[in-house]
Amino acid sequence: MTPDEDLRAARGVRAKADAMVWTFSRSSGAGGQNVNKVSSAVQLRFDLQGSAVLSETVKQRLRRLAGRRLTDEGAVLIIARTQRSQEQNRRDAEERLAQLIEAALVEPKKRHATKPTRASKVRRLDSKTRRSGIKRGRGRISHDE
Repeated sequence: MTPDEDLRAARGVRAKADAMVWTFSRSSGAGGQNVNKVSSAVQLRFDLQGSAVLSETVKQRLRRLAGRRLTDEGAVLIIARTQRSQEQNRRDAEERLAQLIEAALVEPKKRHATKPTRASKVRRLDSKTRRSGIKRGRGRISHDE
């Protein structure tokens, strides 16, 4: 995939290429002359606010999932610099964005409040009574008894 192609995520969702901005820079760390000469580090900036493909609820979930990768402008910033080549880092950034979008597409299950059964209440109280008896038995023995 080149920077001018759409990104395909799960369930037929395609992130438009115009919502993504690619920036390339020199990677840090070990690598010898390759690090000093080649711009292999990739920054992928996905404009979440301007994306017309995602619904508002999915955008909300994506904001929450993005965490510190969310910029003040409302864009998701993914930095990939673990691979030696720019192409591999680009693919890595795309995969990570696709995984984020896929995770945001999954609607969380609603939690239904339940009541404890009568038997579970009785079991809990019985175990508390047994435990308090054990702890009472550890105390000092008085000579009055």
